[in-house]
Amino acid sequence: MPQANYSPKTDALHNLKYEMEKDKSLPLLESNLVFGEGNPDTDVLFIGEAPGYHENMQGRPFVGQAGKLLDAMILGLGWKREDIYITNIVKRRPPENRDPLPEEIAAYSPYLMKQLEIINPKIIAPLGRFSMNFFLPDAKISLAQGKIFWWKDRLLMPLYHPAAALRATAVKDALKVSFAKLPVVKKKYEEFVRDRKSGKPEHTPKPDPAPNPKKQAELF
Repeated sequence: MPQANYSPKTDALHNLKYEMEKDKSLPLLESNLVFGEGNPDTDVLFIGEAPGYHENMQGRPFVGQAGKLLDAMILGLGWKREDIYITNIVKRRPPENRDPLPEEIAAYSPYLMKQLEIINPKIIAPLGRFSMNFFLPDAKISLAQGKIFWWKDRLLMPLYHPAAALRATAVKDALKVSFAKLPVVKKKYEEFVRDRKSGKPEHTPKPDPAPNPKKQAELF
């Protein structure tokens, strides 16, 4: 039987997953590894905080009710789930779906950084405050969601977590509005890069995240 031909990115992600499976120093080893899935050549990477019950059972990110809402919003853009990539910062489920602890985030973050380096997306979309605060430690999700930031050489657009949107209509409405910006940001990415290199201030994100999101430039 002929061997499948994988792209260099796919091979690198498989190797990284294997490395994580063998790393017994990581916390939450009683839970299943939920590494992430999607197109490694995507321009858009969604990052949640940690897997939940259904994700732990299936070994896939965002497959519960919040995942169904995320899927619906992705489809609403004319995209498919397999077009993008979805992962979490902490890649194993905390007990009782509690919030991930700082030491758990710290333990898993080197693997997220390697994942980011391999996929090399143009846009990072953190879902929820824990994911956002990994990149913007002092930002408030209510102020930063839907805004665009530079993080290194990538655009960062925080979004409300779909689980929060399921609990509040106003949050869901805001998430829909922010989500609809993604194709526009993707289309304008090269323009933003050119503006940044030329130092053009108009409609260009700040060079790097700042502690106060009120001072961040908005594109819309």
